[in-house]
Amino acid sequence: MHVFIIIFILKIASSCNGILPQYFPANQEQELTRNEAIINYFRLGFTAPEILAFLVTLHGVQLSLRQLRRILRNNGCQRRANPSNINEVAQVIEEQLGGSGRILGYRAMHQRLINDHNLVVTRDVVRRVLKILDPEGVEYRSTHRLRRRKYHTKGPNYLWHIDGYDKLKPYGFCVHGAIDGFSRKVLWLEVASSNNNPRIVAQYYLDYVRQIDGAPRIVRGDRGTENVHIEVIQQFFRRSADDDFSAGKSFMYGRSTANQRIEAWWSILLKQCTDWWIKYFKDLRDRGLFSDEDIIHQECLKFCFMDLLTHELHKVAQHWNTHRIRPSTNSESPSGRPDILYFLPQVNNTQDYATPVSLDEIEIAEEEFAEPPPRKGCSAYFNELVEMIMQDERLEMPKTAAEAENLYITLLSLIDELS
Repeated sequence: MHVFIIIFILKIASSCNGILPQYFPANQEQELTRNEAIINYFRLGFTAPEILAFLVTLHGVQLSLRQLRRILRNNGCQRRANPSNINEVAQVIEEQLGGSGRILGYRAMHQRLINDHNLVVTRDVVRRVLKILDPEGVEYRSTHRLRRRKYHTKGPNYLWHIDGYDKLKPYGFCVHGAIDGFSRKVLWLEVASSNNNPRIVAQYYLDYVRQIDGAPRIVRGDRGTENVHIEVIQQFFRRSADDDFSAGKSFMYGRSTANQRIEAWWSILLKQCTDWWIKYFKDLRDRGLFSDEDIIHQECLKFCFMDLLTHELHKVAQHWNTHRIRPSTNSESPSGRPDILYFLPQVNNTQDYATPVSLDEIEIAEEEFAEPPPRKGCSAYFNELVEMIMQDERLEMPKTAAEAENLYITLLSLIDELS
């Protein structure tokens, strides 16, 4: 399997800036040792048999269960022993409740604690702490239930669902995502200044095709103009296929409401991330700090918050891809972790349905139909201006929403002095 997938699996828990390019920085694309890979898998919450399956399938490394457990023990990787201090757990949860973590349930919060903070804690402890620190939020979430539709597809890379997400668009942040129909793995989740530009959306698609050296059998999207280039590229990649979905049949248009997998996942994104950001940006506007009619306000907001929001979206996708989907009433919709369902299809007696694509074909498609999104979503002139101001004033890029807001207000003031 291609080295991009191996690097991704090894580094999925790293600080991220994309999945090559959606999950981690390019400057971290170095080969990890076997033990480091095992530790990363452990921190993502995978069980010992799952780790062994990844090592054999993706790395060609064979270990016995006893050897694996010895390596984990020697590196202090024990979930039941040495649990994290309850005060530390409560402190981290309280910090999360100050941001978008306020809208998480205890399962998603548990995933965030073990993945982002390397805490050793059980779900039950997280549930009890949340009930103490956020009783109103627990009560609110307990009254909602997600209704699911029946769905079936054959295996990973058989059907990709793509769509744009416009809830943050009034503030200049346009999200685009894709999800694999079989595994429910989020393939990409990106934010830029536009999700209607077909060249930018095509770049997201090609970035992922490059990672797996292949294209899906079918891509499904709505009839927006943003999908016209993906349609052409997908048909080009599948032009010689000998199955029932070759060439023109490999891209399927439909109503947005019928694009089932991705539409259902947007509600999860809202609950785990964007609902907090929507309210946050609305509050900025209500306080008179942001006007969507002021181009300087728009550019400055994107400059200050784009990287922060990108990082959080990648984390949400990472948490989703490594969490365990519970069995449902739909017997044809497999349970398990999306990453395992996607990368190890043999576990569910199926196969990878990707169509091989050469690097030359990808480069041809990129040259004709794709382009990366603008840096931080801003014009090149605005980026250059603000970076000069930040250098002169010795300002740093923010790491939290509060820091981003302070930088936003400071930059508006400094730019106003220049005019």
